[in-house]
Amino acid sequence: MTDESAEVAPKGLRGRLKGMDPARRVTIAVSAVVALLFAWHLASDRATPFTQLGKVEGYVVPIASQVSGYVSDVNVVLNEIVSAGDTILRINPLPFQLAVNSARAQLELAGQQVRAGVSAVEAAAGQVGVARARLDRNQRYFDRVEAINQANPGALSQADRDRATTQLDQAQAGLMSAEAELQRARESLGATGEDNPAIQAAVAALEQAEFNLENAVILAPGRGVVGDLQLAEGHFASAGQPLATFISAQDVWIRADMRENNLGRIEVGDRAEVALDVAPGRVFEGSVASVSAGVDTGEGARGALPTAESAQGWLQDPQRFPVIIRFQREDARGLLRVGGQADVVVYAGSNPILNAVAALRIRISSLLSYVR
Repeated sequence: MTDESAEVAPKGLRGRLKGMDPARRVTIAVSAVVALLFAWHLASDRATPFTQLGKVEGYVVPIASQVSGYVSDVNVVLNEIVSAGDTILRINPLPFQLAVNSARAQLELAGQQVRAGVSAVEAAAGQVGVARARLDRNQRYFDRVEAINQANPGALSQADRDRATTQLDQAQAGLMSAEAELQRARESLGATGEDNPAIQAAVAALEQAEFNLENAVILAPGRGVVGDLQLAEGHFASAGQPLATFISAQDVWIRADMRENNLGRIEVGDRAEVALDVAPGRVFEGSVASVSAGVDTGEGARGALPTAESAQGWLQDPQRFPVIIRFQREDARGLLRVGGQADVVVYAGSNPILNAVAALRIRISSLLSYVR
């Protein structure tokens, strides 16, 4: 083909386009754009899956008393930040202190009856009561951490789980040590004192009294916020009934409900970006911690599987599965509120063009939070 003929073809094509009906030109242009967008959707849906169904989730537990009584002190206010071991409230300790005094007197009387000194037994029994209260508190904290980890694998960091395990082990060791001291104190009474039913009953009563006195003070299980606090001094607290809610500031994550056809390339450790509605214009770095293996379809009891939103239309929306996103909490300190909304994009592919478009999309979505 000569240079002259090579120039004729493009000119002829341009001529045909110029001579084409304007409506037809618009139709061709729109069709090309739609085809391009459709191709981008198919590729990005798997390489850079995106969802607006993100929720901030956290470790939320009710604060309840182990004993019944009237509240004598409330040491926090609604939505106050507390640290591990801070006193949240106190139950009037007088009845429990009187019970401890009575148990000690009964133990003393029983010791006099068997002509044995019980001062060591008394001290050791008191320490056993305190140790059991601490073990009970740490056991409940450990059980809650395990329950969350089983419901949402990867929701809690390994450090959080290790801390709960260490505290439980220390409490168990403390109880074993206290019981060993009590055993030695009992043995010092001799066979008669150890086997005497009066001594055994008095020791058990003292342990229970010390346990109740220790639990008259309700402490924060970790760093977090006290919410739903609607009580004051004089309120009667029933054992086991929630008095407030503790929201952990350490164990917070994003649950992103992804469509089932988004999950094919998502792997644990993939980079993610999160736009929080509470922080318009800001995007936070994160990573995939876990992908749910199942959801509750509503067809019967299947245990404690999570539920995910799903829309119905002329084309059925694919089933959604929770994807847990962890991110640097320091970057979002003060911005995380359990139940808050978030947009999430996961970079499951290595295509620079798709990744760039996804990064632009999440930033536009973040800016739109200003007008939502």
